[in-house]
Amino acid sequence: MAFPPRPPRGNFNPRFRKEQQQEHRTNNMIRVPQVRLVGDNVEVGIYSTQEALRMAQEQQLDLVEISPQADPPVCKIIDYNKFLYEKKKKEKEMKAKSKTAEVKEIRFTPGTDDHDFDFKARHAESFLKEGNKVKAYVQFKGRAIMFKERGELVLLKFAERLAEVGQPEGLPKLEGKRMLMIIAPKTAKKKKEGAE
Repeated sequence: MAFPPRPPRGNFNPRFRKEQQQEHRTNNMIRVPQVRLVGDNVEVGIYSTQEALRMAQEQQLDLVEISPQADPPVCKIIDYNKFLYEKKKKEKEMKAKSKTAEVKEIRFTPGTDDHDFDFKARHAESFLKEGNKVKAYVQFKGRAIMFKERGELVLLKFAERLAEVGQPEGLPKLEGKRMLMIIAPKTAKKKKEGAE
């Protein structure tokens, strides 16, 4: 016995998929009785959705819902593609400005010797100058955990050594078999550089 075909539902419905792909509801996708119109080319106020759509069509633009949570939802009459382009451009600029800082790990043991300590401190200095954070940790093996004060001393000495370029985000803390401390880069002091 053959069953009648069911109407497409959810993601299989092409109309539903188009709405899912689009970030904002536009034109006929806006199904509320009235909207608040804002923008340069309209008199700000509450209009019936039909009236707002008619106004958008007259200007050969789109009615775009920019704040769906508001009551009634806030819409703008704009060119939707241009609006998306401007939005993407802004996001790209903000992303470029907030260059993602990496966290570089530097590992010590409770008995790290001075030569090794200096070598690691120099590396950490260059990481901090590049704007990265440094996660310094002391790894305890076996019974070495009994000497956790030594680990704390190593990390505090390390933070002191990097005081000119970085500052600790907190005191050393023990997590399992490692004691760690995160050091963030200090903001560059331009005046000091200029004075030299």
